[in-house]
Amino acid sequence: MIRTALISPLMLAACVEAPSQETRAGPDYRGVQTSLLEGDLVQFHVSMGGAPAAQQLDDYAECAAAQYTLIRGYGFARHLRTNMNKEGDIWTADAVYTVSPSLPRGLRNLDAEVVVANCAENGIPTV
Repeated sequence: MIRTALISPLMLAACVEAPSQETRAGPDYRGVQTSLLEGDLVQFHVSMGGAPAAQQLDDYAECAAAQYTLIRGYGFARHLRTNMNKEGDIWTADAVYTVSPSLPRGLRNLDAEVVVANCAENGIPTV
Protein backbone atom coordinates (compact mmCIF):
# COMPACT_ATOMS: atom_id res chain seq x y z
CA MET A 1 0.00 0.00 0.00
CA ILE A 2 1.38 3.40 -1.00
CA ARG A 3 0.65 6.30 1.31
CA THR A 4 0.62 9.85 0.10
CA ALA A 5 1.41 12.52 2.58
CA LEU A 6 -0.25 15.84 2.51
CA ILE A 7 2.19 18.65 3.03
CA SER A 8 0.60 21.67 4.54
CA PRO A 9 1.62 25.19 3.55
CA LEU A 10 2.89 25.66 7.10
CA MET A 11 5.28 22.77 6.72
CA LEU A 12 6.58 24.24 3.46
CA ALA A 13 6.97 27.65 5.02
CA ALA A 14 9.22 26.16 7.66
CA CYS A 15 11.62 25.07 4.90
CA VAL A 16 12.06 28.56 3.48
CA GLU A 17 15.24 30.27 4.58
CA ALA A 18 14.61 33.29 6.76
CA PRO A 19 15.88 36.61 5.41
CA SER A 20 19.19 37.77 6.78
CA GLN A 21 19.35 40.45 9.45
CA GLU A 22 20.64 42.91 6.82
CA THR A 23 17.68 42.23 4.54
CA ARG A 24 15.15 42.71 7.33
CA ALA A 25 16.79 45.79 8.75
CA GLY A 26 17.11 47.66 5.45
CA PRO A 27 19.74 50.26 4.72
CA ASP A 28 21.90 51.48 7.59
CA TYR A 29 22.03 55.27 7.23
CA ARG A 30 25.14 56.42 9.11
CA GLY A 31 24.92 60.18 8.89
CA VAL A 32 25.49 63.29 6.86
CA GLN A 33 28.18 65.94 7.17
CA THR A 34 27.46 69.21 5.40
CA SER A 35 30.02 71.84 4.41
CA LEU A 36 29.26 75.20 2.84
CA LEU A 37 32.09 75.59 0.33
CA GLU A 38 31.40 79.06 -1.03
CA GLY A 39 28.23 81.08 -1.53
CA ASP A 40 25.65 78.62 -2.83
CA LEU A 41 28.02 75.66 -3.26
CA VAL A 42 27.47 72.90 -0.68
CA GLN A 43 29.23 69.57 -0.11
CA PHE A 44 27.56 66.55 1.51
CA HIS A 45 29.38 63.52 2.89
CA VAL A 46 27.00 60.62 3.51
CA SER A 47 27.73 57.09 4.66
CA MET A 48 25.75 53.87 4.70
CA GLY A 49 26.20 50.29 5.81
CA GLY A 50 24.05 47.26 5.07
CA ALA A 51 25.29 46.71 1.50
CA PRO A 52 23.44 49.58 -0.17
CA ALA A 53 23.11 49.88 -3.92
CA ALA A 54 24.83 52.89 -5.48
CA GLN A 55 21.40 54.40 -6.18
CA GLN A 56 20.46 54.22 -2.48
CA LEU A 57 23.61 56.11 -1.55
CA ASP A 58 22.91 58.70 -4.24
CA ASP A 59 19.30 59.04 -3.00
CA TYR A 60 20.55 59.59 0.56
CA ALA A 61 22.83 62.44 -0.59
CA GLU A 62 19.99 63.93 -2.64
CA CYS A 63 17.67 63.86 0.39
CA ALA A 64 20.28 65.62 2.50
CA ALA A 65 20.79 68.25 -0.21
CA ALA A 66 17.05 68.87 -0.56
CA GLN A 67 16.51 69.29 3.19
CA TYR A 68 19.53 71.58 3.49
CA THR A 69 18.13 73.67 0.62
CA LEU A 70 14.88 74.16 2.54
CA ILE A 71 16.75 74.97 5.77
CA ARG A 72 18.60 77.74 3.92
CA GLY A 73 15.25 79.14 2.76
CA TYR A 74 15.74 78.16 -0.89
CA GLY A 75 13.55 76.03 -3.13
CA PHE A 76 15.94 74.39 -5.57
CA ALA A 77 19.26 72.59 -5.81
CA ARG A 78 21.38 71.46 -8.74
CA HIS A 79 23.55 68.36 -8.60
CA LEU A 80 27.13 68.95 -9.71
CA ARG A 81 28.93 65.69 -8.89
CA THR A 82 29.00 62.66 -6.61
CA ASN A 83 32.02 60.48 -5.85
CA MET A 84 31.41 57.12 -4.14
CA ASN A 85 33.79 54.92 -2.19
CA LYS A 86 33.63 51.63 -0.30
CA GLU A 87 35.77 50.70 2.69
CA GLY A 88 34.90 47.36 4.22
CA ASP A 89 31.13 47.27 4.70
CA ILE A 90 30.73 51.06 4.66
CA TRP A 91 29.86 53.04 1.55
CA THR A 92 30.46 56.79 1.44
CA ALA A 93 29.52 59.49 -1.03
CA ASP A 94 30.90 62.98 -1.46
CA ALA A 95 28.27 65.00 -3.33
CA VAL A 96 28.30 68.66 -4.33
CA TYR A 97 25.21 70.72 -5.07
CA THR A 98 24.37 74.36 -5.62
CA VAL A 99 21.32 75.76 -3.82
CA SER A 100 19.19 78.60 -5.12
CA PRO A 101 15.87 80.37 -4.61
CA SER A 102 14.88 79.90 -8.28
CA LEU A 103 15.14 77.01 -10.72
CA PRO A 104 18.79 76.83 -11.84
CA ARG A 105 20.05 75.86 -15.27
CA GLY A 106 21.13 72.29 -15.71
CA LEU A 107 19.79 68.79 -16.08
CA ARG A 108 19.87 67.46 -12.51
CA ASN A 109 17.76 70.02 -10.70
CA LEU A 110 15.83 69.26 -7.53
CA ASP A 111 12.61 70.82 -6.35
CA ALA A 112 13.53 70.61 -2.67
CA GLU A 113 9.98 70.33 -1.29
CA VAL A 114 9.09 67.49 -3.66
CA VAL A 115 12.33 65.61 -2.95
CA VAL A 116 12.00 65.94 0.85
CA ALA A 117 8.41 64.64 0.65
CA ASN A 118 9.59 61.64 -1.42
CA CYS A 119 12.39 60.98 1.06
CA ALA A 120 9.94 60.92 3.95
CA GLU A 121 7.62 58.61 2.02
CA ASN A 122 10.50 56.21 1.30
CA GLY A 123 12.00 56.32 4.80
CA ILE A 124 15.23 58.04 3.76
CA PRO A 125 16.53 60.41 6.44
CA THR A 126 17.51 64.00 5.71
CA VAL A 127 19.80 66.39 7.63
